[in-house]
Order: sequence, then C-alpha cells, then structure tokens
Amino acid sequence: MKAMILAAGKGTRVRPITYTIPKPMIPILQKPVMEFLLELLRQHGFDQIMVNVSHLAEEIENYFRDGQRFGVQIAYSFEGKIDDDGKLVGEAIGSAGGMRRIQDFSPFFDDTFVVLCGDALIDLDLSAAVKWHKSKGSIATIITKSVPREEVSSYGVVVTDEDGRIKAFQEKPSTEEALSTNINTGIYIFEPEVFEYIPSGVEYDIGSQLFPKLVEIGAPFHAIAMDFEWVDIGKVPDYWRAIHGVLEGEIKNVQIPGYEVAPGIYTGLNVAVNWDKVDITGPVYIGGMTRIEDGAKIVGPAMIGPNCWICSGATVEKSVIFEWSRLGPGIRLVDKLVFGRYCVDKTGAAIDVQAAALDWLITDARQTPPEHTPLERQAIEELLGTNAI
Repeated sequence: MKAMILAAGKGTRVRPITYTIPKPMIPILQKPVMEFLLELLRQHGFDQIMVNVSHLAEEIENYFRDGQRFGVQIAYSFEGKIDDDGKLVGEAIGSAGGMRRIQDFSPFFDDTFVVLCGDALIDLDLSAAVKWHKSKGSIATIITKSVPREEVSSYGVVVTDEDGRIKAFQEKPSTEEALSTNINTGIYIFEPEVFEYIPSGVEYDIGSQLFPKLVEIGAPFHAIAMDFEWVDIGKVPDYWRAIHGVLEGEIKNVQIPGYEVAPGIYTGLNVAVNWDKVDITGPVYIGGMTRIEDGAKIVGPAMIGPNCWICSGATVEKSVIFEWSRLGPGIRLVDKLVFGRYCVDKTGAAIDVQAAALDWLITDARQTPPEHTPLERQAIEELLGTNAI
C-alpha cells in the first residue's frame, strides 16, 4: 500500500534546531521522528512511501536513502531548484501542491492512501482508520483526537455531524467559541479522486484550501476521533515536552536507548565519567563518547547528546543538550535547550551565545577550551556565582 510523508516545511517554529536539521530529522533520543513514522507505516502494510522534501532536503535523503534498511521503499519529490552556485534552494509548494506534483509526474496514488505530517510521534491503528474510511465511502478522512477544552485554542478544530461528516473547521478558536474538542492531527486518508480538487502548478494547502473546498462542494468528507498517542513537535516547547515525556515513561512507543547503568540513568557507548564523583539524578540520558567531569551535577529529566563535555562544577537541570556541546566550568543550565551556538529556554526564546559574548560558557566540544587570565577567571567566577543561563 502507498503513503506519503509531508517533509518539505522549514520548521520555523522549531528554530533554532531547524536551521541545520529539517523537522522530520529532529531526534527523539537520537532517533529521527520520521523513522518512527516509517515504522508505523510498515507495521500496517504501507511499504511504498513518497516523501516531499525542500528545506535541507539532502539531510533527509542521505539518512533514509531508498528505505531498504527500514523495510520500505522510499522516493523523494524535491520542491525547489539549484542556484547558480549549485546549491539546492527549497521552494515548498504547499502540502496539497506537493501531493499534486507527485501525481502529475506519474499517477502514483492509484488506490486508498495515507498522508502523514512528518513532525509528530504517533501510535495509531492505521488499519482500523482505513477500514472506517472505506466504510463511509469517503473521498477524504481526517484522523482527529479529542483534547481538553482548555487546549483547543492551540489547534485547528474539526466540526462534524453525528455520522462523522465534516461540516466546518475552526482555526485555533477560543475555548468559548470552540464547537468541538476534536482537533486535526495532520493524519489523513485519501482516495485518488481527491486530485480532481487540487490544481496543478500552484502552491496549495491541505488544511486551509483543499479541505474547505471539499466542505463547500459537499464532497463525502469525514473525520473520526480515535484514542491514540500523539505527540506534536511543531514548536520548541512541544519538543521539550516530548523529550521529558520519553524520559519519564509517559510516551510508551519510544524506548530509551543505551544501557541503564543505574535506576533511571541511561548511557550510550563509552561515556567517560567517575560515577562516585558526580551527582546525577534520573531520569537522564547521556549519549556515547560524552565526558562528564568530576563535580558536575545533572538533574533529570535531562538529555545530554553524544560527544558532549560537561565540565567540573557545571549543573544541567531539566535541560536538553544537543551533540558536540561543551558546557564550561561552573555553568548552571536550568530548563534550557542548548543547540550549537544557541541556548533556548522552554518557551522557545533563544539566546545566540556567540552574539551575547557567552561562547566561553557554551562552545563546540571539538574546540580547544578557552584559556583565561587570572583576572578573567575571577570575573567568570563572580558572574557564575550570581547568574544562571
């Protein structure tokens, strides 16, 4: 069976991570979120998968290749061009436009197919959803999920009649105005006839253009609310909660990798640490080839990526540290995400540590540690004694 993963977006709401990593490649404890989607599709018999790519397309293609090692077949539809310097320049054409481009190239979607957004962890019975879709004779079906009423303002709300037929949409309504608590999860089931309503050669969106069109013309268009695990990572705070949820065991379909060296403390290969000279409280994951110096303190839930260097006296509390990060002596990170030259708090507000002249605190672990004069060291100690990033 055939499916499509939407992977062409720039992921602006997950910056700074998506400056160098496309959203489908964002790691959930070292495993890209898109890999979980491929596993789900394969489990339910979807083994021919199209992926539209644009922003940092080569990162996705180089990792997943033809899909062979994941037990599926993958092909890519690139949206963009090559500039005069030979670089790929992404020019996304919308989610529905991406579907149409594939179909115009050669009619690939010739039977019922599934479309998934590439930025969510899901544990859904796709087979049951497809069976329900077919039983309704639907041209398109949205898989929805019920959320607490106080959360509806963060999502697109789907309004249906008693038979599941879609009557209207509400984009991020207030809690008072919401006509439903069922929200669009970005999981869709289509019949090939849907392409009759998607124009060729233009930017066209599934949610804001195709779906309202189907409602307007009275097409057989349905939604089904299903009870399943759905972890959206559309924004930095969402990603934050996803990592914490995995470490605390709340997200059941993601296993913590590595070895459990002590209750709630997991490591990759060859971590350099004297366990009796550090203070570590789980749940914590520490990636392979990371060095934790004596006197460091780590308080979970926290993730420290591979090849990091946590210096003596440093504290990492409820934070996420990406690979190749070096945290200087005495630095204290609480509720932060460190990604390259950026330090981000849990609301998504970012500090460019280089621009803020803090790159002596957070550096690339591959660089030679900075040397300081006695006066500079005194100033650093005074700053670290009164401030925490």
